Amino acid sequence: MGGSCSGKTTFSRRLAAALDVPHIELDALHHDRGWQEAPADVFQARVRAAFEAGHDGWVADGNYGAKLDSLVLEHADIAVLLELPFRVVFGRAVRRTVGRTITRKELWNGNHEQIRHLFTPYWIPWWVLRTHWSYGRKVLERVDGHPHLEMVHLRSVDEVEGWLQSIQATESMSGSSNGSERQKTPPLAET
Repeated sequence: MGGSCSGKTTFSRRLAAALDVPHIELDALHHDRGWQEAPADVFQARVRAAFEAGHDGWVADGNYGAKLDSLVLEHADIAVLLELPFRVVFGRAVRRTVGRTITRKELWNGNHEQIRHLFTPYWIPWWVLRTHWSYGRKVLERVDGHPHLEMVHLRSVDEVEGWLQSIQATESMSGSSNGSERQKTPPLAET
């Protein structure tokens, strides 16, 4: 978990590969074609189905506390909060958003960053400016209600790299990594 551009998806993909379990990208399950957001009940059903598909374990990235409540936290063993310095996150936000807008790189389900969002409240760098300093506190409050969770709080790129390098898959953690590739959201009719 963490704010926009904190590295959640990259971190989660690497962790899932190290553990040999599926990667669940919550953004891909939430955003349908045309940036339509899945209703809470549909989104929750998609997340539950992804958990069931990863019967030997999984790594999920994202936040979505308002729509998922504590669904992910109740099923997790470890919560990782990425709370990198503002200069790192904001630099990533500008580079990533401008780059994706120019290249028209697909994010999920046919969705792309849009030039019309440039310098509007929907532009990710503005979102980072508005939310960066409060995200960590909110995540810690959410996790605090789940005493079964081990909490890992990483505050720098070096801490992130060191923690990821320390992970070794054990037999009880191993599963299929076939789900690690970019997910496609199931059609609404199938959920």
